[in-house]
Amino acid sequence: MLNQASVTPFLKWAGGKRWLVRDHFDLFESMETLRYIEPFLGSAAVFFALAPKVALLNDANSDLIETYRTIRMSSKEVEAKLRRHHSSHSEEYFYAMRASRPTSPSGRAARFIYLNRTCFNGLYRVNRKGEFNVPIGTKTDVVLSTDDFDAIARALRDVELTASDFEVVIDKACSGDFVFVDPPYTVKHNINGFIKYNERLFSWEDQERLKEALFRAANRGASILLTNADHSSIRQLYKDCKIRTLERSSVMASESWRRRTTTEVLIYF
Repeated sequence: MLNQASVTPFLKWAGGKRWLVRDHFDLFESMETLRYIEPFLGSAAVFFALAPKVALLNDANSDLIETYRTIRMSSKEVEAKLRRHHSSHSEEYFYAMRASRPTSPSGRAARFIYLNRTCFNGLYRVNRKGEFNVPIGTKTDVVLSTDDFDAIARALRDVELTASDFEVVIDKACSGDFVFVDPPYTVKHNINGFIKYNERLFSWEDQERLKEALFRAANRGASILLTNADHSSIRQLYKDCKIRTLERSSVMASESWRRRTTTEVLIYF
């Protein structure tokens, strides 16, 4: 059985699942698993909450995975550099750091965290040249009271971290594995509001490819819990699965008055 831990995610991530483990931890309590697999890692909220002993964690964002790897190896160096960013933070400093290219792993990891905490809504977006281009946000806290990079390093110590396509990772799942899947919420016809952040990275064809990979993993005996958009195209895609609707607060809108309760679906295999 998985046990809830106290490690707090250190990143803010669009579509992150802190709310899921906070409000619905019971979904995971009965999961018996030999290995935890997460192909779309993001802020790793579910992984940090469950603290599985054996895990395969993946994300297509290689900068994100390098940040996790660097904290695991050099948490104190990353924290020290982040504190320097904290003392220097300003609008001018933000854009200078956004344009910078640190040469050391710890420098790149600290820059990644700094930009995540001070950019607009914690978004990760790059232009066609692969350059981070999210503008500065309203948050000014670079060092947080919840920071515990030593604990994060310990949590990551024995896990496998990869930066590859989701299908490669899901195809490794077998009997005894628990796969938690939280893909970008692309829907058919591209009419959902979240699409502007991820369409070039995750298309409807990817959603279909994901479904096929998950069915293959389920046929090999893996247990799967998938989150996705509450949309008719998603419900049709997974019509043969058990689907549950959950409410949550939407925080993606730039103005607070646009933020409202929305729904997502949980799909079980």
